[in-house]
Amino acid sequence: MYEFKLPSLGADMDEGTLLRWNVAPGQAVKKGDIIAVVDTTKAAVDVEIWVDGTVHRLVTEVGEKIPVGTVMALLLEAGEEAPADEGNIAAPEAPAAATARQRVSPAARRRAAELGVPLAGIAGTGADAAVTLEDVERAAAAAAAPAAAPAGTPAGAPAPTDRSAEMRRAIAAAMSRSKREIPHYYLAEPVPMRRALDWLRAANEQRPVTARLLPAVLLLKAVALAVRGFPEMNGVHVDGVFRPSEAVHLGVAISLRQGGLIAPALHDAGTRTLDELMRDLTDLVKRARAGSLRSSEMSDPTLTVTNLGDQGVDAVVGVIYPPQVALVGFGRIGERPWVEDGRVIAMPALTASLSADHRVSDGHRGALFLARLRDLLQQPESL
Repeated sequence: MYEFKLPSLGADMDEGTLLRWNVAPGQAVKKGDIIAVVDTTKAAVDVEIWVDGTVHRLVTEVGEKIPVGTVMALLLEAGEEAPADEGNIAAPEAPAAATARQRVSPAARRRAAELGVPLAGIAGTGADAAVTLEDVERAAAAAAAPAAAPAGTPAGAPAPTDRSAEMRRAIAAAMSRSKREIPHYYLAEPVPMRRALDWLRAANEQRPVTARLLPAVLLLKAVALAVRGFPEMNGVHVDGVFRPSEAVHLGVAISLRQGGLIAPALHDAGTRTLDELMRDLTDLVKRARAGSLRSSEMSDPTLTVTNLGDQGVDAVVGVIYPPQVALVGFGRIGERPWVEDGRVIAMPALTASLSADHRVSDGHRGALFLARLRDLLQQPESL
């Protein structure tokens, strides 16, 4: 029996709320299928399954808030039979008498007993009209303070929550953990960008407007290629052990319209063409701001890039997003005095920074990584 548990969708996630099941007992699933939608403080995330099997039982009810690591469903693996003592759970041909009986999730039943709320008077909003934890909480709130609801609020409706405040608390907790647990060191390097911008301008002249590349794509590809020679910058530090990653899944820091930040992954960035990266980046930003991301995009970045150049800042020195061990930052591209062939000229340039984990690497290796990144951006045709 395979236990499907709520995955961690980032260091700033401790719990999630199940919004929807996309599967039912008896349904076959395969690796990569989206079986549920879970709400975090930042987004509604499509949660994928990573084994093949058959859904045996759904443990978590829609509307239930659970900690990371909680068993949400049980799956039968290939060739496995359902335990005899459980019978045919939730089979479609169940007797009509069972259908007529009020369905209540275990969590809802426990909470109702704690609050002294009678279940008989609660209309369920879960699957097959089951009473969920959210239904019990709503009924308890309505019974406890019916006169306290703001004008215009339907009776029994939950009090509005400040999602932005929740997000800020989650981000603060993750960043506090990062600074507490990770011995950071920081490096920065000015990078001339004339060759890259000239190449980009010429390349875009040959493309329709909808297919043109942004400078950010060159920066992302350069990071993905540079880190190949520095595996200690690409991976995660878990349980006291560093685990390098062969693939480069770049976390891209994206500001959300309602405030806050999210850093989902561009998968296999080192093997993508610039056109593919541009397409994937555009799609990722769009879905992140619409609150529609996949769990793999949230759980498996191996190195994060933050680019605040479009905000007009010269440099950004970031905080590592655990359990990752490095973060690359880019400031704006602007003209700077630059010495070339003994002459002072105006050079379009940016500042590239590295925040890295001293448990895994040191300043010498970090400096070589930034130098490699700088050199790759002088050869944009190689990207």
